[in-house]
Amino acid sequence: MPGAHAALHWLTQGLRRHGPVLLTGVEQPHDELLTLVWGPHFDRAHALGLAAGQPEHAAHLLPALIQAADCFDALHAPAQRRLRRMIVRHRAAVGTPHRLG
Repeated sequence: MPGAHAALHWLTQGLRRHGPVLLTGVEQPHDELLTLVWGPHFDRAHALGLAAGQPEHAAHLLPALIQAADCFDALHAPAQRRLRRMIVRHRAAVGTPHRLG
C-alpha cells in the first residue's frame, strides 16, 4: 500500500511541524491526537477547537488541519489503525504524556 505509506509519512511530518503549536498548553497531547483520529473520520470539530486556542497561529494551522483531515479520511482502515498505533507507541517512548518532542 504505497499510497498509504506516503499519506502516513505526510501526516507525521505535518504533526512534527504543526503539533507543537497546535498542542501548546494541552495537558495530554497524545490523547488529543488520538481524539482527532479515533474514529473512521478525522474529528474536524475537535481540531478547530484546538486551533481556536492558538488564534495567533490560525492562518498556518487551519489549512494544515484541513489537509490532514482530508488525508486521514482518505486512508483505508488498516492505515488509520497504524497511525493510531504510532501515536500510542510515541506516547510510551517519550515516557510522559506531557511531551510530544
